[in-house]
Amino acid sequence: MLHSLKYGETRLIVDMFTRSYGRLSFIVSLPKSAKGKIKKQFFQPLTMLEIETDVRPRLQLQKLSDARLLHPFSTIPFSQHKLSIALFIAEFLYYALRDEQQNALLFDYVTDSIQWLDGQDNRFANFHLVFLMRLSRFLGFYPNLDDYTPGDFFDLRESIFLPAPPVHRDFLQPQEAEKVQLMMRMDYATMHLFQMSHTERNRLLEVALDYYRLHIPDFPELKSLSVLQELYS
Repeated sequence: MLHSLKYGETRLIVDMFTRSYGRLSFIVSLPKSAKGKIKKQFFQPLTMLEIETDVRPRLQLQKLSDARLLHPFSTIPFSQHKLSIALFIAEFLYYALRDEQQNALLFDYVTDSIQWLDGQDNRFANFHLVFLMRLSRFLGFYPNLDDYTPGDFFDLRESIFLPAPPVHRDFLQPQEAEKVQLMMRMDYATMHLFQMSHTERNRLLEVALDYYRLHIPDFPELKSLSVLQELYS
């Protein structure tokens, strides 16, 4: 579940990323009775659902026959830090996956990551950074880390490490290029080994978002960014 928008008194327009069809939008009618199968709380950001639908390619808004929770969250809704991260990730994916077609590997990466965050008691402060950096592997602009040499610059446009700065301004100096390539090599199990100040963490987040804006057309400023940055200020 990426995003929902109220449409009239009893309906929602819902955007989801599905394993079988990629990005889809639905018109959802909410039952007036609490006994209805489809419940409003199902459509919170990053909620994982098992759905029934008859996809019709020509329709902009699909109809949802049924929905039920696939993996109920145990900690994300009850932790300020995790909820702020989840709201940020949901808004980020809403734009990053805007035109994404069926991609089972990408879907599994996203859902496995969310479940990892929900199951973690601590050591998740760098989660959003690692998530964004590793996601670029599935979207086609993950850099070749084998080309990195200490002292290199990082060309954000071309996704390559260079011994000298490119002729444009979209690049990282060697100190930041080193941090980015190190974070890209890490996974959720090892990312706690990367010690950062709040300022450094927020700076790396800005770099990651700038990187996506260069590679995804019309990628906007995210409303949830300021809330997430306040946690690390």
